[in-house]
Amino acid sequence: MELFGSFLSALLSTLRDVLPIVVVLFGFQLFILRKRIPHLRQILIGFLFVLFGLAFFLEGLEQALFPLGKLMAKQLTAPEFLGIGIDDGGTVINWQHYVWVYLFAFAIGFSTTIAEPSLIAVAIKANQVSGGAIGTWGLRIAVAIGVAIGIALGAYRIVTGTPLHYYIITGYVLVMVQTLFCPKPIVALAYDSGGVTTSTVTVPLVAALGLGLANSIPGRNPLLDGFGLIAFASLFPIMSVMGYAQISEWIAHRAARSGAGTGEE
Repeated sequence: MELFGSFLSALLSTLRDVLPIVVVLFGFQLFILRKRIPHLRQILIGFLFVLFGLAFFLEGLEQALFPLGKLMAKQLTAPEFLGIGIDDGGTVINWQHYVWVYLFAFAIGFSTTIAEPSLIAVAIKANQVSGGAIGTWGLRIAVAIGVAIGIALGAYRIVTGTPLHYYIITGYVLVMVQTLFCPKPIVALAYDSGGVTTSTVTVPLVAALGLGLANSIPGRNPLLDGFGLIAFASLFPIMSVMGYAQISEWIAHRAARSGAGTGEE
């Protein structure tokens, strides 16, 4: 009964959140465009699926993903797992002790991004629009590597307690420099790639990891240190996608020069 009551609460909350979208869509269709809604029954059934799907998803986050992320962070930072000695002054903190935390952050960032539905949709559309020049898997892997590096670096920031803005400002300076040298057709796609990664699969696990680390590492504040991983997950894919395009362009130019040299001979 407790689980059912929790799901019902999530369903009502979802209904309240989705209602403005329904009002805007149906309002514009009926009062601005003044046309009947085609396939009304199908659309209403679709909205029901959306309501129940979001409610199940939110309840799943609360029941599974958030607790699991915090549990993994707590286990990976436990002194007995890390082999950190405890003396009269408390636990001795050293960033080198948390190698498994960085590896886990890298792995969870890569795997969640590969499974991100919004990224899959963007990669498919980019492949179609470019006529196959942009590979679906190439883009997904490039974005996933960027997220993985960003989450690992974000975990390092939480462990060391260094200010977030140092990393973000430096990252965006690098993005601006890359933008000047990146192939122009890729720039907008790279910027969009930073946004689509922070969606339904990645955000819950990454947020839970950050809060779990901040709660588990001595001297860290969940409010000050637990948040910020999403910013890393949005920033680093921009760099990785532009880097992927720049490397691909360099390889193509090198191959063209090599072929031209061979032809002259």
